[in-house]
Order: sequence, then C-alpha cells, then structure tokens
Amino acid sequence: MRNSQYKQEYDLIRRINDGDASAFRQLVYVYKDVSLSLAISILKNQVIAEDVLQEVFLKVYNKLHTFRFKSSFSTWLYRIVINTSYNELKKRRNSINIDELESGFIIPLVEKNAMDEADQKRFINLALQQLRPDEALVLRLFYLCEYKIKEIEKVTGFKTSKIKVDLYRGRENMHFQLKRLLGDDLNNLL
Repeated sequence: MRNSQYKQEYDLIRRINDGDASAFRQLVYVYKDVSLSLAISILKNQVIAEDVLQEVFLKVYNKLHTFRFKSSFSTWLYRIVINTSYNELKKRRNSINIDELESGFIIPLVEKNAMDEADQKRFINLALQQLRPDEALVLRLFYLCEYKIKEIEKVTGFKTSKIKVDLYRGRENMHFQLKRLLGDDLNNLL
C-alpha cells in the first residue's frame, strides 16, 4: 500500500511542479485534516492552527520544487506543519494565557449510554487539548497517522526515547483527562 501511496504522491507533485493548480487543490484536500489536527495538538487553538495551516500550504507551494523524494511527502509536509506550529507557539507564548484556554473548556452534555461516534471524537479531542503539545502530537502521529516510532522521529526530530516517554505519558494523561471529563461514563467511550 505504501508504494502505491508514494507513486500517487510523486505523480501529484510532478503535476503541481508542471503548473497544474487542480493538483495542488487535491494535495491540500488530501492532507489538510491531519495537518490541522497536528497543528491543533501543538497550538491548542483551532483558529490559530487554521492560520498556521494557510502559512504551511503557502510554504509548501513555494518550496515544493525542492522536495527530493528522500522520504514520503507526508513526512516532509508534517515536519513543516510541526515546525511552523512550534514557531507560532513561541511567538504567541507571551500572548496566550493558559487560564484563558482552560476557561473556555466546556464539557458538553451527553445522555448516559448514548455516546455515538461524533461524541467519542469530541471527547477525545477535548482530552487531547488538555495534554502537553508534545504528548498530543506524538499520540496523533502514532494513532491517527499510524506512524511507527522511526517515522515519528523523522517527522518531529524527537529522539526515540522522548517519543516513547511522550507516548506513555500521553496515554496516561489522556486516560486521566477522559476520566475527568466522563467519570463513570468513560466505559461508554471505550
């Protein structure tokens, strides 16, 4: 499956480099959701993450000709998303107040035993927003993108030991946050 994915990426990038604007729209469509999810993991704010994503796709469009296919395109793209998100976090660190982020944290009401897939996703995303950026990022790459440790290492630049620690702590903190949100209803999520 990965080989066909690489061939599709190669064909798409070749078309974009040849001036095919519809191919770039297709590329954005394919990668925007996971890219946004990764940016939100770091920035903890969807509006800021969406702004960063626009910046990312502009960078990608302008630098796509430099991509040399030494890794998968998604690895290259997600590295840009992560670096741009961390840079934005550094710029905003003084202006983002953690208390403000937490005060906007509202627990939606869900009927007991009535948790559907949309509710599950909502609670998982709420819990992920409460994790440290590195933990949330590594969890999303491992579970959402289904990356192996070595692939996460390439995308993030983190050492293997840090990734393993973040995965462990992230799982523990995720469970704690979900238990805090759902209490006894946690079993309905699982």
